Amino acid sequence: MTTHELPRYDAPRVPPDWSANSDPFAWDWERLPVITPFILADGSRPAIQQTIARMGYDSNRLYVRFDCADRDIWGTYRERDEPLYDEEVVELFISPGSETPTEYFEFEISPNGVFFDAQIENLHEERTTLRVDLAWNADARWWVRRDDDAGHWTAILALPWRSLVSGTLPSVWRINLFRIERPRDGEPEFSCWSPTFTTPADFHKPSRFGYLHLAEGTY
Repeated sequence: MTTHELPRYDAPRVPPDWSANSDPFAWDWERLPVITPFILADGSRPAIQQTIARMGYDSNRLYVRFDCADRDIWGTYRERDEPLYDEEVVELFISPGSETPTEYFEFEISPNGVFFDAQIENLHEERTTLRVDLAWNADARWWVRRDDDAGHWTAILALPWRSLVSGTLPSVWRINLFRIERPRDGEPEFSCWSPTFTTPADFHKPSRFGYLHLAEGTY
């Protein structure tokens, strides 16, 4: 991938026994394609505290997993839609279709298992005109497992397609994956799958969203 080329991820169909009602940590995630390393938002280098992401889907949901190396796991927020982005968090931005979106959905999960979801209107990629609808809620499920002694935490998101689109399921989506890591004794890292090339870091750059393709084959 060249410096400004947008990345592509081909998400396979997951086995029929995957379900949001079963234990997602028992699923065979290792067979899904890996996204790593996450790159700093300015595109300068890989993050020091790395993230590994994987995605798969079925006819009902998109499944996303983040595995985070984190030597100082923390967070204070406890309520849905609090400003998790001010602490430590993983994030998914997603919109149906292949065009650069002006509207998209934002999802965040903290290491404490707190969830944030919003619908975004972003006509000009400018913070001054960005509109965030926090009243919108997805019918999503999410899980977190953390191991502070090992310096690692995992977040899993099961996101129903019906929360994102009505009618026929598109085969191509625009997405980006993000991580905000704030060690209390060091500098923060703002990293992502597709760098936004912004300083200071700004994730709300939909022209830099990569492409998610829903592959026909199962893993």
